[in-house]
Amino acid sequence: MENLNPESNLTNFFDSQDLPLEKQNIFPGEIFSHPMNFDTGIRHLLPRYDEMLDVIVRCVPKNCDRILELGCGTGELSLKLLHKYPNAHIVGVDYSPRMLEFAKTKIDAAGYINRWTEVEVDFGEWANNADLSPIGDGFNACVSSLAIHHLNDSIKLKLFQKINKSLNYGGCFWNADPVLPATTELAEVFKEIQQEWAISQGTTLAEVLAKMGTSSTHGYSNQEQLASLSAHLEMLTTANFIPVAVPWKYYKLAIFGGFV
Repeated sequence: MENLNPESNLTNFFDSQDLPLEKQNIFPGEIFSHPMNFDTGIRHLLPRYDEMLDVIVRCVPKNCDRILELGCGTGELSLKLLHKYPNAHIVGVDYSPRMLEFAKTKIDAAGYINRWTEVEVDFGEWANNADLSPIGDGFNACVSSLAIHHLNDSIKLKLFQKINKSLNYGGCFWNADPVLPATTELAEVFKEIQQEWAISQGTTLAEVLAKMGTSSTHGYSNQEQLASLSAHLEMLTTANFIPVAVPWKYYKLAIFGGFV
């Protein structure tokens, strides 16, 4: 699928954020100190990033008209879904106001803003607080990428249960996230793969890492709190997703989910 990122009118976006990295206060999941750096940086950092998102898009049923995206970030997955499914409306959730604003600007530039609704909320709080309901329910699909791994396992399970209840019968949930490697040796293999990938993109892993900001705990999210793929599937089963599935995996990265 082609790159759907509108670059016009974004060059000077968030100029006020052009501060030294040590002065940046970023949330877990923002990764880079400036939203403008995310779309390129994440593609240099994670092998096959676009392939991963494209798999999620393909796994969403074609007749979906209401999709929930948790941790929508800069809107990359939303753009792909809106382009693929012209009848779909997406509710994009993120706790970062600057990421939401960046996503909104891109989606507006692409002509999809009337089919995209932003909700600024911590989805960990949504999972943990039954009275918090700004997100709603009645979705045909829920998707997420590179966000849920910032929650601890007890909140992950609560989130999966909340997602299950928010979906219509026949709905599905797909999550793209890093998973905990089975051994330290396999973790090192993924680092080697990352380095080779970065070089193939015209940079190095060290150069990419140098552009990353420093984040601290925000709400229910912290630094990487990885779980194994088997642990994720067990949590999904406990949350009443039947069946569960893994449509894509590439070393430490995986797409997993299930159906209601």
